[in-house]
This record gives sequence, structure tokens and C-alpha cells, in this order.
Amino acid sequence: RILTAFTLAVCLSRPGKAQQQCTNGFDLDRASGQCLDIDECRTIPEACRGDMVCVNQNGGYLCVPRTNPVYRSPYLNPYSNIYPPPPAPGPVPNYPTVTRPLICRFGYQLDENNQCADVDECASDSHQCNPTQICINTEGGYTCSCTEGYWLLEGQCLDIDECRYGYCQQLCANVPGSYSCTCNPGFTLNEDGRSCQDVNECTSENPCTQTCVNTYGSFLCRCEPGYELEADGVNCSDMDECSFSEFLCQHECVNGPGSYYCICPSGYNLLDDSRSCQDINECENRNFTCTPQQTCFNIPGEYKCLDPVRCEDPYIQINENRCMCPAENAGCRDQPFTILYRVMDMVSGRSVPSDIFQMQATTRYPGAYYIFQIKSGNEGREFYMRQTGPISATLVMTRPVKGPRTIQLDLEMITVNTVINFRGSSVIRLRIYVSQYSF
Repeated sequence: RILTAFTLAVCLSRPGKAQQQCTNGFDLDRASGQCLDIDECRTIPEACRGDMVCVNQNGGYLCVPRTNPVYRSPYLNPYSNIYPPPPAPGPVPNYPTVTRPLICRFGYQLDENNQCADVDECASDSHQCNPTQICINTEGGYTCSCTEGYWLLEGQCLDIDECRYGYCQQLCANVPGSYSCTCNPGFTLNEDGRSCQDVNECTSENPCTQTCVNTYGSFLCRCEPGYELEADGVNCSDMDECSFSEFLCQHECVNGPGSYYCICPSGYNLLDDSRSCQDINECENRNFTCTPQQTCFNIPGEYKCLDPVRCEDPYIQINENRCMCPAENAGCRDQPFTILYRVMDMVSGRSVPSDIFQMQATTRYPGAYYIFQIKSGNEGREFYMRQTGPISATLVMTRPVKGPRTIQLDLEMITVNTVINFRGSSVIRLRIYVSQYSF
């Protein structure tokens, strides 16, 4: 007797595939998710040939001889009209009962309730994910993925360069699987870990010694009027305004913290413009120490007490400032006929040339002409007489005169009369008080 059995090997799908298959001889029941046996005796035409009968098995089928007493095929009836009927009934044999065990599709296994339950390949470490990957369980299978900060390429997890994609607003440092954001100086990182916010240095620490102005990402220091910013850009130092110009004050500039002020010398008052000086007229204010016999004469910054004019022999006093030498006096023959005393003041360093005094004849005689000259006191040649008309001349200063100084000049006017053959002279004794200052 020949027994032919057809059982096919189980062919499993590769691990990691979510799509599950049943082994050959079984078909997937989508309603229950179970693999059910295929009845090949019904589905395969002429599964067995010759004198062989098809007997279905769990996962396959058998071809048995038609006369085999062990197997009784339910498919013999179709051939009852061909083959003779079996012998007379005798004792009924005890045929083995063939059971069909429940088989779960791949990725599932029977649980304690004899139900197909999903196999957690990740928990059972039965997956084939790379060590750089993470296993994620799915229904009937699993997938391999990468941790955050990595991306899957050809089965390998490669680091994602987040800095390349502008994850940070300012500075970015890529690290394996992640990245780190930082900010430029003058900024602080926000709570989102990516964006930056300007730091107001003026309110947080105020690095300036005086005024702080916040800017985007930095700050500026400014100084109050009268101060200047130092090279470090933070500290302020006093500005010496007096060193900038000598014209800030007429006399003297005094620097102070953040400012300056002008002062005047003794004998002067500071004007309302806070820079100019004005002479105090002590004689007019009667703030002098002259005796009753003296005359107070004001000059810029001070005053002089002038003694009364006293004529020396052979001169006689004509009035308070004139002396005359009588013609009948033999000692007057070679002397000026009159000496007139004059006083004037002048500031130091007066610009030149400058006309400072005018002299002229009071009486003009027919046939007479006049000559003007400096008789004495011009040893430094600071002055000369410029005749401006027939009977007048002007004293001109040609060189600057610095004070304080007192200059006395004898200005002589010579009268020449050819008609009566007369020659005589008169002198103005001019005393010039040059003040110490130019104002």
C-alpha cells in the first residue's frame, strides 16, 4: 500500500515587516485575524490520481489507496457509481479524529485565553533594530526609528545639524543628537532656548559714571555738559574749558567741575555777560585815600593821587596847571615861554599806530609858522609828532606800550615869526599812566 503525504514547509516573513502571512496550506481570515486550513481536496483539481483518494490534512492533504481501511475519505461517494460498494457492514472501525489546531499569524501568539495576541518584539528583544535605533512596537510587528535629533538613512541614524536649518536666532552649536543656542554679548537667551532678547545694561548694572543710553545689543555712555567721555567709553572727566580758548574770559578763566567762571583783577567788576571786566572809578565813587590837597585821577584798575602843580624858578604859577617864564627875566631867555601840565591814561598793549593826543596853537600871528616836536621822554621811540595842519599836530604811538608804566613827554610847539625875527616855544608836559591790563 502506498501512502502519499503532501505537507509544505512553513515560510515565514522576514522579521521587522508589518505585513504578516500564513504558512502554505493556510489562509488568513481577515475577520478573526487567524490562519485557517485550506481544504486542498476541494480546491485542487485531481489532487490525487489513479487509485488514490484525497484526504485533507491540517496544512496539507494525503493521497491514500482507495482500499486503505485506515482512512475513509468523504470524497469516495462521488465515485460509488464507478467502483463497487464496500463489503457488507461489519464491526465499525474506530477511525482517528483529526483536529485542526489554532495557528496565529506572524507577530501574534496564543495567550492564556487561547486567543491570538500581539507579540511585543521590542520588550522581548526579538527585534533586529540597529543599536543606534529605537524599537517601536506595532500591531503584529515593529518598526525601527531614531531618537530625536537623528534621522534614518540606509538603516543608520545620522545626527541632524540643527544649526544648518536656523534653529537658533543668533549663535548655534551643534552637538550629537541636539544643539545649543547662545546669544551675542548684550543679549540674553529667552525661555524658549532659541530666541535672544536685548539686555538693558543701563537698568541692570549702569556701567556709566554719568548718563547711560541703552542700544540694541549694547549701550552708550554720555557725559553731562562740562565733561568729556574718556577713551574707555565709560568714565567722564572734567572738561577744562579754559584750555580751549583764551577769549572765554577777558581777564582770567577759572576751571571748575563741569564748568568754568571768569574773574577780574582788583579794581574791576565782572559785567553781566560773565566774561567782561569793567573798571571801577574809585574817584567817582569816592573810594580813594588821597589827601584834600591832592587830586584823585582814575586809571583802569586803579587811581592816582596827583599833587598840585608847583612851578620851579624862574617860572611863576599862572593857574593850577600852567607855569610861565616872564620875558623880562634873564633866566627865561632859553626856556619855553609856558609849560602846560596834562595827564592822561592808556590801557596796556594798545594797538598801533594810534593817535593819542592832539596839540595846537591857541593864537595865530601874521607871518608866523609853527613846528611841533617831542622834546624829551621819547627815548624808546614809541611816539612821534605828526603835523596835521598849520597850527596843529597829533601825538602818534608807533609801538605797543606795556603797563603798568608812567611816561612823561614834553611836547614842544616852536613859533617862528620872520617878520619880527621872533622865535619862541611852548611845552605841554604830558604824563601818561599806562594801566596793567588791556581793558
